[in-house]
Amino acid sequence: MAEKELDSSYAQDEKIGAIGTEIAGEGRRDSLVDAARRQSVALNIVENPLKSASKEQVVYDAEAFARDNGMPEHAEMFGRAALVARDPEKFDQVTELSEDERSALAYEHTHKWHGPAMLWYSIGLCAIGAATQGWDQTGSNGANLSFPQEFGLESTDENPNPRGEWIVGIINAIIFLTAGLIGAFIVDPLNHYLGRRGEIFLTAACLTATPIGSGFAKSWQGLFAARFVMGIGIGAKNATVPIFSAEMAPHRIRGALVMFWQLWVVAGIFLGFCANVIVKDTGDISWRLQLGSAFIPSFILMVGIYFCPESPRWLMKHGHLAKGYRSMNRLRAHPIIAARDYYYSYIIYKEELKETRGSGYFQRM
Repeated sequence: MAEKELDSSYAQDEKIGAIGTEIAGEGRRDSLVDAARRQSVALNIVENPLKSASKEQVVYDAEAFARDNGMPEHAEMFGRAALVARDPEKFDQVTELSEDERSALAYEHTHKWHGPAMLWYSIGLCAIGAATQGWDQTGSNGANLSFPQEFGLESTDENPNPRGEWIVGIINAIIFLTAGLIGAFIVDPLNHYLGRRGEIFLTAACLTATPIGSGFAKSWQGLFAARFVMGIGIGAKNATVPIFSAEMAPHRIRGALVMFWQLWVVAGIFLGFCANVIVKDTGDISWRLQLGSAFIPSFILMVGIYFCPESPRWLMKHGHLAKGYRSMNRLRAHPIIAARDYYYSYIIYKEELKETRGSGYFQRM
């Protein structure tokens, strides 16, 4: 009897142990899923939520989105666009599309660089924004040969001037210090209140005025002040123009277009050196012309940004959904493509909000 009770006790213990192992295994699996989810969020990877919903639900939600946000005339088109966004590579299997819409999607599929003139105008303007940085960086290179003499800061082997060397170094470096320490930190509020276009216009105006101010400086303190403010404009502009470009660009070429930033920074450096060489023999005012010439690309940017549409993503974030679609429509070759990209962007934006809810300014940075 005692042996039977002992065997029964052992069997019960084994069963409990098996249950515990199973629970622990499920806990580990849940932990792995949670870890994978956290890693996905950390990498800003959001899976397409439309794939997990039924076809009928996707159409219903997309049409409701259009009707509820001031676009009832586009409701049916948004339903078709949502079906395409559900699996963009299989658009030819969406029977609800019209022949015109199917042709537009097929042409886009085989011509990935195809886009309307407004898209390329806006991207070209962003390239000028990148060139502005390169030109701003190099304007002082040629000026360093003569402005120290103008302000009594020259240092030679025969007459060393350590104080003058320090001042010249600070004047050269200050744009990079203020770009990182001030300009980068005001990007978020400027974008929030002014939008992408407004922020770019403001910083381009700053980068138009400060080179001209540098050229008219009457003392090294005035030159320092102009370049101090210039650095703030550089930092704020540099953080916004690539975002503006990315939010306008179609996903299939977004990476390539954003990488153009580095290419056009180098182009700006080249143009800045060309300007230095062109005016180097103009006498005592050469350094003023070398510093002042940096206003050229920023002035083009300041005027040109007025004709660009606002970022669809920014308008969406601030609740202007109908305006956001109109903006996207100007940047896409066909309304069905604009509706697909805009609605999918909205769905992903909602998913991102779930993951970032409660984050503050420094967490977003």
